[in-house]
Amino acid sequence: MAWSLEQGLVSRSTSDWIDTRYRAYLAGGVSEAQICGEMVQMYAGLREQELRSAAAQYYNDFVKQRVFAEMADLVGVLRKAGVELWAVSSTNKWVAAEGVREFGIPEEHVLAAEVKVADGNITSELVDVPTDEAKATALVRAGLTRPDAVFGNSIHDLAMLEIAKCAFPVNPSPALLEAAAKKGWGFFRPQAAEGVAAAVAGE
Repeated sequence: MAWSLEQGLVSRSTSDWIDTRYRAYLAGGVSEAQICGEMVQMYAGLREQELRSAAAQYYNDFVKQRVFAEMADLVGVLRKAGVELWAVSSTNKWVAAEGVREFGIPEEHVLAAEVKVADGNITSELVDVPTDEAKATALVRAGLTRPDAVFGNSIHDLAMLEIAKCAFPVNPSPALLEAAAKKGWGFFRPQAAEGVAAAVAGE
C-alpha cells in the first residue's frame, strides 16, 4: 500500500482515503478483512495491465530477495514430484500471482484479494478477500477440503492450517506461535529469519 502511494499509482483523494482507513485499522476500528479488501479496491479505475507491471516491479525490488531459500527449494521439490500447489494470500492477486510465478504456481491456483476487472479496467467490486476463516473457505471452494500440507506464518493463516492434514507454521508471528503451541504443532524458522532475529536481539 505505502509503495503504491509513494509511486503515485492512485489519486491524492484515494491516497488520503486509504491512509485514513489504514490508521483506523491500526487503531482497531477497521477489521482485517475490511482493510485487505479496501487495499485492492483502491486501484479501481486503473488499467489492469498497469497494476500487473507495478506488481512485477514491486516483487523484483522488494520481495524476491526476501524469499526463504529453504522454502524455495521445498516448492521446487514438490513441483518436480507432481504435487498440486496453491497459494493463498490476503495481498492483492496481482502481487501474489507475480510472487509465485517463478515457483511454477499458475495464476488460476492463486487465491488472493481480488476485484472484478471489466474490459481491462479495475473495478471496486470485490471477488474475494481470503483472510482468517476466509482462507480456509477459499480452499474448500476450490475443492481442497483437506489439503495434505499447509504452510503459514501469521495468525490470519490459522484457519487454513487447521484444515490441513499437516500444518507447518513457518517463521510464525508471536500469535501464531502461541496457537501452534496449544495445538502441539512444530514450527520452522528459516536460517535467514534466524539471522534477522539475532541481529535485532544484538542491537
